[in-house]
Amino acid sequence: MPHASDTRQSIIDAVLRIIGQDGIAAVTNRRIAKEAGVSLGSVTYHFATQHELLRESLLHFVAEETRHFTALADACTDEPFDIGQAAEVVAQVAGGNAFDSRHIAPFELYVEAGRDERLRAAAAECFAAYDLLATRILTQLGVPDPERLAGAAVALVFGQQLRRLATGAPAEDLVDTLLILTRFAPPQEP
Repeated sequence: MPHASDTRQSIIDAVLRIIGQDGIAAVTNRRIAKEAGVSLGSVTYHFATQHELLRESLLHFVAEETRHFTALADACTDEPFDIGQAAEVVAQVAGGNAFDSRHIAPFELYVEAGRDERLRAAAAECFAAYDLLATRILTQLGVPDPERLAGAAVALVFGQQLRRLATGAPAEDLVDTLLILTRFAPPQEP
């Protein structure tokens, strides 16, 4: 007999797959139960409302992303590194995310957070992890005021990732764009 936390995780995984395949409107308890291989009653037992389902799915994704991007940020040593090393980290971020349904779902959830302020705290947590990584990379490159520029760099990454998703553009386009951004950073004040 599956453990309750396994059932809950199966439901969350199913929600992310459904959202990635067909969007948030396709998330119904019946579809979740079928996709997760659980009873309809299990879905409603573990999640009383659709908002709770969406929130928990976003929080699960956020926890995974936060762990991943924090580990990448921690790997950025105190030693400055060159553009090539920065490009390697950016390529890990850009190229490491295959655009399957599980990676499309967060874009849908972030848009939903724009509609539902109850999801915004979870989205903000994930963006804080992205900003931390961007700050570390910009710091290692010697870019002045990296904290101020981190949000813009993250927005650029998301825009490029969305473009990549929509057009099939290669991950190298993202690396090239970020390299251009670092070249045009304002000069460091003495």
